[in-house]
Amino acid sequence: MFEHQDVLSALNGKLPLPQKIEHVHALLKDRFDFIDRISVAIYEPKTDLLKTFVQSSEGENPLVLYSAKLADSGTLQEILKVGRPRVVNDLDIFSHVQAEHARRIAALQYKSSYTMPMFMNGEFFGFLFFNSHRKNVFDETPLHYLDLVGHLLSLLVIHDMSTTRSLYAIVKTAANITLHRDVETGAHLDRMSNYARLIAKEVAKKYRLNDELVEHIFLFSPLHDIGKIGISDSILLKPAKLTESEFDTMKTHAAKGGEIIDMMLANLGLDEFPHAEILRNIALYHHEAINGSGYNGLMDEEIPIEAKIVAVADVYDALTSARPYKEAWSNDRAFMFLQSMAGTKFDNDCVAALISCREEVEDIQKRFEEDPLG
Repeated sequence: MFEHQDVLSALNGKLPLPQKIEHVHALLKDRFDFIDRISVAIYEPKTDLLKTFVQSSEGENPLVLYSAKLADSGTLQEILKVGRPRVVNDLDIFSHVQAEHARRIAALQYKSSYTMPMFMNGEFFGFLFFNSHRKNVFDETPLHYLDLVGHLLSLLVIHDMSTTRSLYAIVKTAANITLHRDVETGAHLDRMSNYARLIAKEVAKKYRLNDELVEHIFLFSPLHDIGKIGISDSILLKPAKLTESEFDTMKTHAAKGGEIIDMMLANLGLDEFPHAEILRNIALYHHEAINGSGYNGLMDEEIPIEAKIVAVADVYDALTSARPYKEAWSNDRAFMFLQSMAGTKFDNDCVAALISCREEVEDIQKRFEEDPLG
């Protein structure tokens, strides 16, 4: 009665999404050995960015920590316009395309592809790619299986992202309560989260951050001050300088943030959510300093990299934003300040990473300008 082995039973376990995709890829290669790569790119509507997320391939990965605007890819836009998957059995037809992703795919000798758009409740959220080093392999038989496997993988990604985004939405809703009491704005959170992603991508190699970790730093960085919910208005909105006692109370928002996140995770049954530690670390440690002068006295290597990243992104946007009590600093002045504090308050690598991305920083500032009418 129980002789049959369910080859997909591993998907029932607590494997991270990349390992689940690798498992499905291995099974698929047993039947179609020409499928050399499976990858997922997710779409961010606010910035029109397609971002590499997870992949499974043998050998070098052509696209790591890569993003590009969907508007700049006519071939991918055509897939959405037609509303159906695309089969290309000879990628040489794109040899004239100058896009970076096309050049990288060609450089590693991928010769054919099957591209499936992914939708959640009718909303486009990314692409699933199957690639082969051989030409003319995606005919009727493998395509029948890839349609089924593609939708299975799409559901795996949706489930993973839905869990993350549901958690994010719930915590952000709570965080928005703080926004109505604090001087920070939604545009500030959009800017600083995008700065955090820029920094994370630049330091990824040194700190071994993959696409999935970078994406979660981007998603969770706006929630750094969730603990301010627990700070009274008399302190949070005080127009004058805080007293020593009041500042000690203000500093408790980091610990309160950790407590709120742990409570939410427990209530949602997400205690073992694989990226909960990133969210927790950002809330708890974004006010730590390299020299140990921060809220909890952690020093350099003791501070999680995600907290170092958010510290730089948050302070940079605060400096370059107008507030009731200050004018906005110029980018040059803010960069100089960060450099002066690098190695003492801020992480050297994170500061250098942000400064090296000046063009992207200015693009983010233009896209997420403050609304003068509030």
